[in-house]
Order: sequence, then structure tokens, then C-alpha cells
Amino acid sequence: MGAKIREIPAQLPRNFDRPDEPWHHYLTIDLIAKVFDYTILHPWVSWIVVICLRSQLTPYEATEMRVAFVWAILMTLRSMFGLINDKLAYGTPREVDLSEEVIVITGGVEGLGALIAEVYGMRNANVAVLDTKKVDLEEAEEKGIVYYECDVGDAKQVEEVAKEIVEDLGAPTILINNAGIVHVKSLLNSTAEEVEQTFRTNTLSHFNTIRSFLPYMITEGRGTIVTVSSVLGHLGAANLSFYTASKAALLAMHSSLRAELSQHPTGQDIKTILVTPGQMSTKMFNGVKTPSNFLAPIIAPVDVAKEIISLVEKGESGDVTVPLYSKYIQFLGILPLGMQVLVRRWCGVDRAMVDAGLVKGEKTKPAEKL
Repeated sequence: MGAKIREIPAQLPRNFDRPDEPWHHYLTIDLIAKVFDYTILHPWVSWIVVICLRSQLTPYEATEMRVAFVWAILMTLRSMFGLINDKLAYGTPREVDLSEEVIVITGGVEGLGALIAEVYGMRNANVAVLDTKKVDLEEAEEKGIVYYECDVGDAKQVEEVAKEIVEDLGAPTILINNAGIVHVKSLLNSTAEEVEQTFRTNTLSHFNTIRSFLPYMITEGRGTIVTVSSVLGHLGAANLSFYTASKAALLAMHSSLRAELSQHPTGQDIKTILVTPGQMSTKMFNGVKTPSNFLAPIIAPVDVAKEIISLVEKGESGDVTVPLYSKYIQFLGILPLGMQVLVRRWCGVDRAMVDAGLVKGEKTKPAEKL
């Protein structure tokens, strides 16, 4: 008899939890952009068009041949510019072998963090999850994940857990800072304790984990640090003042971290990934609607997880900006103030929490974890 195969529990997406949507609901600008990237904007496809025209004996002087040539050259230059830009911005990718990596994920019991942790757990990687929520030992063994009960907003707790992880799994080389909470309240309704709790979990936790785990990465001469922020860090929003402020702080922190690692003598092979997703279909903002499903679709956490995992395993630095609008949202800041007011009114970012029924005077929604 061969060795017994370990059964891994898997919960498939339950489509019946979502209402049936018409076909055009799934037609978004993100889908169109992806199709274009793999077709008319792809250099190989552009040159295939030129080859096809020549196979039909189309003269070089013909208008369609000239247009195809110019387009293929432009798409090639565009692709080369992208490669050079990424090289200058992020450097050379590092080699990633999951069998030799130790992955630490904060806030990995639910939501986006849980998805990433379970994917790596199923692949027999060394995964440590830091969360305040307890997980049954049997469930942890089934998922192939080691859970540590830890408040990542407490520096001393993180330092102690870091020693345990090194002892149990080895030196951490991949850190995914995902923990986050939200209080849906107006600034006037907030309390000092709620503001402090939000910043401890959403912002200070990143400083605590980086201080604790980065020295091991520097010693190993390799590593990856993932910072999960939010598109709201660029925008701000009514009734989310301290949540958006805590996420905005991460944008500056991550830029400073990149700059410091670029100057460190052994920091070249420590990669950094900044994640600024739009609205995800998690319970954190359940019921909140975007102004346009075509321009600003609500994204599934699995789509964000795939982008993060892809960059981590390629050993690259980079930015995860999904859906498409989150990549260009910073351009809103260069518009005249009057235009910014009109755009905010149209998109409803400052009414979203009220319209979703999450803000009701003094009765506010309790904090929820990612």
C-alpha cells in the first residue's frame, strides 16, 4: 500500500449566493483592456499581421502594409519601453523557490489574506499566519498553515512571534502585510480609541512586522515585502477618514522603504510590492455600490490574490493596481479643484457609506477585520 494521500478541504465558489446577472454585467473596461493587451496592442500579434499581408503578396508601398508596419514598430517600442521602465524601477528579479521560502501573512484568517495563505498551504509552502482570531489546530493542519495568535499592532507581540516563526519554520523571506480593520464613522462620531485601533492595525503593524522580519531577509540576502493599501488612500472618503488616512500613510511608507532598500548594500534582492485595490467583494464594505460597473467594477479577492502571488513567485517588485481605474486614480489630483468636486459627486465616493446604510447617526457599524 502506498502512502496515504493527504486530503485538502476546498470550498468552491457558490454561484447561487450571487444574483444572476445579464451578460453585459461582466463586460468591463478591465476586460476590454486585457483583450487589447493580448491582441492589437501586443507586438507579436502586430508583426503577425505584417507577415500575413506579405504572405498575400501585398506590396510594401500599399497603404495597409505601411500602416501595419508603423503599428508593429510602435507596439514593439511600447513593449521595450515597458521592459526598460520596469528594469529601472524595480531592478532584476530574484529567484524564488517555495521550498526554501518562509511566508508570513498578517490578517490571514479571513478575506484576501486567507486566500493567499491557503493557496500556499495547498502547495506545501512554509506559511505562518498572524491574526488575533484563533484557528482550530485540526483545521490548521488540514490547510498546511501554522497560525500564531498575535496582535500585529503590538510591537512586543510581533517580536516574540518572530522568534517562534524562526524556530518553527526558519527565517522569514516573504512578508505579506494584509491586516486591516475599518470603522464606518464620521470624524465627529469617532472616538480616540477607534482612531488609535485603526492606525495600530492598518499602519503601525507594517512598521512592527518590517522591523521584526526585514533583518532576517537582509541576513538571507533575499526577500519580498508586500504592502496592502487601498485606492482610498489616494482619494479619501467621507465617513472613512481614519481608515483612508491609515491607508494613505502606507503609500508614503512603502515609497520610503523602496528608497532605503535601494541604498542598502544587501537590499537589492529584497523586492517590494505595493497593492492598491479598488473595492473588493468582501464583507468589509458589503453593500457599497460603485458608480459604474463598466468603469469601476467590484473585484473578487481571488483576482487580487492572483496578481500578488504572480509577482511574488516571479521574484519581482511592482504594483498591483486592480481594477484599471485604481492605476490612474492619482491623475484626479492634478485636475482643477472644481473638476475634482464634480468627479467626486459623479462617482459618489463621499455618499457611498451613507447610501449603503452603513452610517446611521450614532449607531455605527462595528469594526470588521479583513
